[in-house]
Amino acid sequence: MIYDNEIETLPREALEALQFKRLQQTLEHVYALVPFYKEAFRKANITPSDIKSLKDLHKLPFTTKDDLRDSYPYGMFSMPIDQIVRIHASSGITGKPTVVGYSKADIEEWSQLMARSFVACGVTSKDIIQNAYGYGLFTGGLGAHYGAEKLGAAVIPISGGNTKKQIIIMVDFKSTVLTATPSYAQLLADTIEEMGLLDKINLRVGVFGAEPWSESMRQKLEGKLHITAMDIYGLSEIMGPGVAIECEAKEGLHIWEDAFIPEIIDPDTQEPLEDGQEGELVITTIKKQAMPLIRYRTKDITKIIKEPCKCGRTHRRIQKILGRSDDMIIIRGVNVFPSQIESVLMEIEGLSPHYQLIVDRQNNLDTLEVQVEVDSKIFSDEIRKLQGLQNQIQKDIKDILGITTKVTLVEPRTLLRSEGKAKRVIDKRKI
Repeated sequence: MIYDNEIETLPREALEALQFKRLQQTLEHVYALVPFYKEAFRKANITPSDIKSLKDLHKLPFTTKDDLRDSYPYGMFSMPIDQIVRIHASSGITGKPTVVGYSKADIEEWSQLMARSFVACGVTSKDIIQNAYGYGLFTGGLGAHYGAEKLGAAVIPISGGNTKKQIIIMVDFKSTVLTATPSYAQLLADTIEEMGLLDKINLRVGVFGAEPWSESMRQKLEGKLHITAMDIYGLSEIMGPGVAIECEAKEGLHIWEDAFIPEIIDPDTQEPLEDGQEGELVITTIKKQAMPLIRYRTKDITKIIKEPCKCGRTHRRIQKILGRSDDMIIIRGVNVFPSQIESVLMEIEGLSPHYQLIVDRQNNLDTLEVQVEVDSKIFSDEIRKLQGLQNQIQKDIKDILGITTKVTLVEPRTLLRSEGKAKRVIDKRKI
């Protein structure tokens, strides 16, 4: 199913012409109204009129999260505050929050893109969407909420947390779609099983995002909840959820190119990479009014898939996010993403999807400990069998990633659960 056939299947030539027209408008807009961009363009010795085609995009300066923090709270807004109708912000745990403003037209556009995203992954107006993304300053809850309403589906605005209550509502209200982080979906699945209610739920689709997750995690969630689990991508600085979405082909996430121009760059050299090459995703918004961003460095690692999608949409796809360049762990010179470890663990029978990575340094040598919960069905097995499981995990990680790890098997429900984004890595080297 396609929500907006005219735009979603627009021939590439026409789509790129539309992108360039909107890029020119956006550049003129920010150059005239945002002092940050006026100065950034001056330093780069460039003006909007120097951009003659989409191929000139790389001449423009980047925008970073630090730029947004330095402009706290409203320095990046291109409209007066009396024309702003919504303000979202990051948590600010690692510094000043990044603040994002939306005009009335921005909210309408976001709702349209989220509705488009829901349809792409098989949701219809007849569905009952249990929205377990957090509401508030975080964009997940309200972004999914307004998209569901735009689509005409019934939305249950339950937010995250209150896990057993979530499940009772899920059963009683006959929810057919669950939106949540994949780690919280896993917690819900475990709790549903403990409550003996797996045969009472009516879910058929899960829309999971806001943190990287592996194909193996998808298989676990689909198998336990009897759903099709779909990946959604977004980030609050750009818009929120609905920047990109998997279609039913499940071969990458379509990025809505009538609203965003994606690039992939080498995170070290900052040079553009060709389609098919893995690197950092950079996004330029071309429809936002209140806070357009030019070449925003997302820090998310992915690649653009070159091949056309069998679904018929012409908007290019990005590969499932592998991790973040700033979340990447370097262990004795090897780049390691938590999702790679997760893929190894999920392939081994007897392990639960709950794990944590502890990075440390001993005698000037990096160490990595993988703590993973053992399934309750085998935890009581004899020590010899558990030792064999431990050895298998160490061997599989060594075979795939080339690093030696310490593996610690822990009791079921030992590791801290998350109702939002899971914290997978504890890096003690920074202490």
